[in-house]
Amino acid sequence: MNDGFDFDFDLDELAPADAASEEAVERFWSGDLTALSQHHTTPNGSHSFVVAHDRSVTWGAPGEPQVMAIAVARDLTRFTFTLETSYHATMSFAQNWLVERGCPPEKIAKVHGGFAKPADDLTAWVERQIRESGGRYEVLDNHTSDSDPNESWTLTRDSRAAEAPIRVFHEEWDQDADTYTMREGAFADVDVARSWLDDRSSPLPEPPEYRDDNGAVVRARVARIALARSASVSAPKASLDSPRTPPAGPVQRPVQGRLL
Repeated sequence: MNDGFDFDFDLDELAPADAASEEAVERFWSGDLTALSQHHTTPNGSHSFVVAHDRSVTWGAPGEPQVMAIAVARDLTRFTFTLETSYHATMSFAQNWLVERGCPPEKIAKVHGGFAKPADDLTAWVERQIRESGGRYEVLDNHTSDSDPNESWTLTRDSRAAEAPIRVFHEEWDQDADTYTMREGAFADVDVARSWLDDRSSPLPEPPEYRDDNGAVVRARVARIALARSASVSAPKASLDSPRTPPAGPVQRPVQGRLL
């Protein structure tokens, strides 16, 4: 896995626990992957959770999701393992998928240094909301563009929304600043949401809860995110789980997990 240091799932002495895991191993190749975030359980290393960017997707069909979530569970008493993978348009939905499989959200939220950062506190709050949402959002469609415009969007149905349940999460990257923004839009139905995605002649409509009494809750949560982000700037940076010495090589310029 090309993530700045060697990474091994340590499966050599283990056998696939089921046919799905065996198939996943056979088609899995790490050569085009760049790890963005990862967490490994200790001390026995029974689970591994990884979010990675798959560069090979950029050579395939336009619009396909490029962020891969990888979950490995090892049964060290039976010497077997399960391996699952899933593609997503954004880091936060990939992280959500891993959290649903047992990864602590605060662990997988730590993104590899050197990648694009959230441009503002609202972006960080929306990402956290997605990451910790459980099964709240049913993903209906997504699209990724790494040319003009540099963006991705995920079309979802919000099971908790009393009004405008179709939600669009729109992520846009600023290559010059190495930052990105994430915004949530609310629509009455899928057709209206798709019309906005096709047209873009009006601003992304805010969810009703941003404007009603719950808006104060949203603002308070964003403020807490701002305080935490401010504190983290002055704190020493923590290393990735089990870091290793990076090999010598050219420096690549990353943009939200995409190496250009």
